[in-house]
Amino acid sequence: MKVLFIDTVHPYLEKKLKQLGFECHHAHKESKAEIKEKIKVYHGIIIRSRFTIDVSFLKNAKNLKFIARAGSGTENINLEYIRKQNIACFTAPEGNSNSVAEHALGMILCLLNNIKKSDEEIRKDVWERENNRGTELNKKTIGIIGYGNTGSAFAKVVEGLGVKILAYDKYKKKFPFESSMQQIFKKADIVSLHIPLNTETLKICNQEFIDKFSKPIYIINTSRGKCIDTKALVSGLKNKTILGVCLDVFEYEEKSFSSLKLKQNSKEMTYLKNSKNTILTPHIAGWTYESKYKIAEVLGRKIEDYFKTK
Repeated sequence: MKVLFIDTVHPYLEKKLKQLGFECHHAHKESKAEIKEKIKVYHGIIIRSRFTIDVSFLKNAKNLKFIARAGSGTENINLEYIRKQNIACFTAPEGNSNSVAEHALGMILCLLNNIKKSDEEIRKDVWERENNRGTELNKKTIGIIGYGNTGSAFAKVVEGLGVKILAYDKYKKKFPFESSMQQIFKKADIVSLHIPLNTETLKICNQEFIDKFSKPIYIINTSRGKCIDTKALVSGLKNKTILGVCLDVFEYEEKSFSSLKLKQNSKEMTYLKNSKNTILTPHIAGWTYESKYKIAEVLGRKIEDYFKTK
């Protein structure tokens, strides 16, 4: 069976697939159109987010048995179509959940303790202590929306800091810190999003959502940028219903996550970049050296287990 690596991943995965008897080829630099022309001879695809695996592309993949997404999100794959065609889809949210959790914690600690701001000041020979007095996480209430791999990992890393955790997941029951959205709206000081992007979650954090909180909040988003309505977010920062935001993902990202869309790099983005109440990173929460290896390891194991049963 032939496997095509459309994106780069840790070399462990190719080594593992070869051990399992797969023939591995690469198309890291070829366009989608070029790959589409030859995809019919392949039985497996390894991809991150370089382009969308849509119906037109899949109709050419006559022999496809599986798609392995090196990461967690599947919004770039037409899941409905591949289910009808009995094509397996493997993801690896277990591989970068700890990475995302640590990054989310690092961002909020950086914001609450003015670490970025004071670092920039010292580099300009400004020694300012009082205006950089921090705020502790201890005794704060953190609302975690989505309690899958990353949400539960985030709960684990913050649990020892003396916070109260409220977790909501529409599709789970009887899990640690289980709460309702009503309780999160009422009690949360900090809200962290750990949800996939789909029709239900598109701009779920909008003006109506923000207005439901009984007190000003901090927001962390390490899931997908389009889960937040950026205009509503900026409005909240301006009127102080939002005290600060930590964003690793952005509404204006390219589908490949390779950059921001310059034409949509709007006045809202300009505000976020200039604000002292924001911490911004370029979609790197799940992007550690360790997670790169673990994602490959998880996919290798899932592919092996799948074909053992065939």
